[in-house]
Amino acid sequence: MAISTLADGLTRGVENLAGTLTSPFSEPVIRLGVTGLARAGKTVFITSLVANLLDRGRMPQLLAAADGRIATAYLQPQPNDTLPRFEYETHLAALTAREPHWPDSTRMISELRLSLRVQPTGLLAGLQGPRTVHLDIVDYPGEWLLDLGLMEKSYADWSRETLDRITKRAQAAEFMAVSGGIDPAAELRETDAQALARSFTTYLTQARQDGYSDCTPGRFLLPGDLAGSPVLTFAPLPDPGGAPRKSLWREMERRYEAYKARVVRPFFRDHFARIDRQVVLVDALGAIHQGPAAVEDMRLAMADILSSFRPGRNAFLTQIFRGKRVEKILFAATKADHLHHTQHARLTAIMEALTREARDRARFAGAETSAMSLAALRATVEETIQHDGRTLNCVRGRLLDSGKEAAFYPGALPDDPGHLLGPARQGADAWLDQDYQIMRFAPAPLTLKPGIGPPHIRLDKAAQFLFGDRL
Repeated sequence: MAISTLADGLTRGVENLAGTLTSPFSEPVIRLGVTGLARAGKTVFITSLVANLLDRGRMPQLLAAADGRIATAYLQPQPNDTLPRFEYETHLAALTAREPHWPDSTRMISELRLSLRVQPTGLLAGLQGPRTVHLDIVDYPGEWLLDLGLMEKSYADWSRETLDRITKRAQAAEFMAVSGGIDPAAELRETDAQALARSFTTYLTQARQDGYSDCTPGRFLLPGDLAGSPVLTFAPLPDPGGAPRKSLWREMERRYEAYKARVVRPFFRDHFARIDRQVVLVDALGAIHQGPAAVEDMRLAMADILSSFRPGRNAFLTQIFRGKRVEKILFAATKADHLHHTQHARLTAIMEALTREARDRARFAGAETSAMSLAALRATVEETIQHDGRTLNCVRGRLLDSGKEAAFYPGALPDDPGHLLGPARQGADAWLDQDYQIMRFAPAPLTLKPGIGPPHIRLDKAAQFLFGDRL
């Protein structure tokens, strides 16, 4: 393993050296990674971002757009011939149809290249013509991102942490019953391994649906052509101590290591390690609605995510000797349109608190980080109503389940994020002073004027942070 890791590092170093030496003479490329945890809205984020870069009328906080320095933007064939193209046109059609609907969620890695013709600034701006900047957007499932944390964990460590975490969860009852009836030190029987893997996959699926974030290994949920293979046929087991060869424990350990070597490591080497800007989308409101356990689970997931990054600045010598580093990382709480704007600052503060440990690590390593709340596509309008003598700041939209219009008040988020994170860290079963609700809204019908992209909340601010400095 050490030799293969060294070889991977040397290969990346040579690739990065070549790219670094040629980059001053070629058109600059920004590789933006977009990922997120379950139901965070990655597909909508990319679709709306591209649409608003093509038609920039709603992008005043992207300085290059506000100054009129982006002469044009256009889609180009993606540079990687082995990756699927992000289906931008199909997803945009879903959002702008007469009866709009949310596009299908991310199930595999994909890529899209958007090229922008930008007028330079500075002393030589008047002597230079526009230059082309390529924005390569890489979309990948958040479950794959969490898998990167497995690279530094042994099977014993992963099993112990996973079992400690899920033992009391109702979603894991079936798996705990199945695993409790099987001796890890007994001789391997493939039927036992398959039963364990099936029940553990069932747990992961239910846990993700119920708002938990720690759903690893991610390929168990999105197996693709690996479905049924030994590399996806393992599960966490209690360490029997000194398990003999050919035992169930030893085979599960071998398959876990194969998963890291054959699935996780190639993704890191071929795709993730080449990203230099990253946005992590988070459905914080969904976690708050699920309760303190889901919030604490999300906080721990954020810390694990940062351990997967190689943060730092992409200085010339750094690229040569250590490979590329993620320069900027944005943690974004999505679905801000589910709240009245008077609560957006509170949602941002909660997001900052949830990611505090992760962002501190990244800053120490030299990366620039930020947290904000946004809505890549605004699906609601704001409304103030009177109810039982109280004035409630609500949002109104078309309900996803019934298609009916409704005004909705989710409850007031606390001014102090500690009022949420405290009970979450202490293992509280429910919020004591508030019942936070959430509603699923369908996209609103859109009528877009020429030059105007889809409506959003702070998408332009996110773009400025992520790549505005390179324009």
